[in-house]
Amino acid sequence: MEAIKSRVESPIPVSDSYTNQGTVKVRSKTVVVTTADRLELVNLSDDIREFADASGIEDGYVQISSLHTTAALMVNEWQDALLTDVKAFLQRIVPREEYYKHNDPEHSDCDRKNGDAHLRNVILNHSLSIPIAQGKLVLGRWQSLILAEFDGPNQRKVFLQAFGI
Repeated sequence: MEAIKSRVESPIPVSDSYTNQGTVKVRSKTVVVTTADRLELVNLSDDIREFADASGIEDGYVQISSLHTTAALMVNEWQDALLTDVKAFLQRIVPREEYYKHNDPEHSDCDRKNGDAHLRNVILNHSLSIPIAQGKLVLGRWQSLILAEFDGPNQRKVFLQAFGI
């Protein structure tokens, strides 16, 4: 059988950092985030960096999960104009004022009228996986870890789990 050759060229130099030493570790923590607005973006980067640093894991991953169906996680640049654009984009593609069966008492028992919040979560997602290398989170220069609140004000739980060696 002929080996398949990759056609993808990496813009980042690839280095061999294979390691087969150490014991697998798993560390977990739940972070509580209090939001003030119905649609709000919260930068979690520092909290997650501190967690990864304190985990004692040199090579592995941090899994980040929102424990809610109306709050999501994303990686993007933390820049005011872009954050305003993200909010406007979400409001444009899933407007709050639209009719949603989830908000209709004839079809649903939900009294929060948050059908839009659930659909915005579908677009973004509830979890991220970020590598740890040499004891530090691996993020690009402009990348931030962001919680997107769609049904605030609220208290949100974000579960962090670091695993590796």
